[in-house]
Amino acid sequence: MFDGEKGEVYNLGNPAEYNMIDLANEVKKLTGSNSELVFKPLPPDDPMQRRPDITKIKSKLGWEPKVGPQEGLKRTIEWFKKEMENGKY
Repeated sequence: MFDGEKGEVYNLGNPAEYNMIDLANEVKKLTGSNSELVFKPLPPDDPMQRRPDITKIKSKLGWEPKVGPQEGLKRTIEWFKKEMENGKY
């Protein structure tokens, strides 16, 4: 944390916007799942745009994502598999 930064909020994420159905289908493909996707009404406060503005964190900390969504999903799935093997989930 920098001086005077207490309470500051930083957006983290990939600045490219992705369709949730595409991400869900990618997870199904990468995991070999045959799960059915279920669609429900969105809550009233659900954001219509899921594209974080990372300008602040990039300028203050020099942070930006180093992997794309597909590689990030692969790494996350592998992490969960290992956690499950170790009885953590």
